[in-house]
Amino acid sequence: MNQLVELIKTTTKKQKPDPTSLGFGKYFTDYMFVMDYETGKGWHSPKIVPYEPLKLDPSVSVLHYGQAVFEGLKAYRTPDNRIQLFRPERNIQRLNMSCERMCIPKLDEELVLNSIKQLVELEKEWIPNAEGTALYIRPFIIATDNYLGVKPSSSYKFLVILTPVGAYYSGQLNPVKIYVETEYVRSVKGGVGLAKVAGNYAASLYAQAKASKLGYDQVLWLDAFEKKYVEEVGSMNIFFKINGEVVTPKLNGSILGGITRESVIQLLKSWDIPVREESISIEDVYKAYHVGQLEEVFGTGTAAVISPVGELNWDGNNIVINDFKTGDLAKEIYRVITGIQYGIEPDPFEWITEL
Repeated sequence: MNQLVELIKTTTKKQKPDPTSLGFGKYFTDYMFVMDYETGKGWHSPKIVPYEPLKLDPSVSVLHYGQAVFEGLKAYRTPDNRIQLFRPERNIQRLNMSCERMCIPKLDEELVLNSIKQLVELEKEWIPNAEGTALYIRPFIIATDNYLGVKPSSSYKFLVILTPVGAYYSGQLNPVKIYVETEYVRSVKGGVGLAKVAGNYAASLYAQAKASKLGYDQVLWLDAFEKKYVEEVGSMNIFFKINGEVVTPKLNGSILGGITRESVIQLLKSWDIPVREESISIEDVYKAYHVGQLEEVFGTGTAAVISPVGELNWDGNNIVINDFKTGDLAKEIYRVITGIQYGIEPDPFEWITEL
């Protein structure tokens, strides 16, 4: 699909925020990408336009039935001022997988990648250069039929917005505290947990609020059937280093297949570190802790990259990992992956797309 992306220029530019105090997702750039879909016409009219509010009818389908998917990736500024994207084609492939699951028409992946590159190039002055910062890229699709009725929409809007970000957690490699949720579930095999669907995150909020009140940073979800097997953390996949081996829950239809997760597995295999994708029960994790074999726990995701876990609370049992210190393996994975992202380390896996 060789559609020309129209550019509508803004008449006013925003003041850029202090790169040392960005937070996450608080500031938005001058432009966004927009493309529409209509049955019989397909995806059409790709445009880069000034960032502005959307005008939607109160009956618009997404507001009532939640037909919406999204992605998240980043653009990085290297020390010599080059701009790099980390595995953007995988995010776009996963976006299309989410579309298929949610009855949303698939996108032309080449067009999406080229549009993202064009948007980031236009907004490259927004890419911060302070340590640990980046430009977060949020592609998303919403259903736009003005109709009250449960059916796939016949019209959609695809957008890409950009926000300069700092670390997802304050103190990037400081360990976080995780609450293991044993009452509520986020997703179930056969549902939409494998896709990046807006409703998955809404479903997680109640348990997350409960965990926050108890002093925990995130929730670790267990499987919906037996509430026994570890699945994922709210915004991350999870890894356990047990007796020299690394174990992460296998993708079973209710777990989102993270791009960072996939990259970590590939990196560990290249280092000849044993890594297994298999079901692991929270009880097995607890047993490994009691016999002194639980060496490290860490989460992986685009936002935080690597997030060491210092404590798990499972049914009142406090599992303190590595004396609440960041483990050596988590440190090394973080160093290498962020080094590749920022152009400091070599890229033997061809993960980088340079603008």
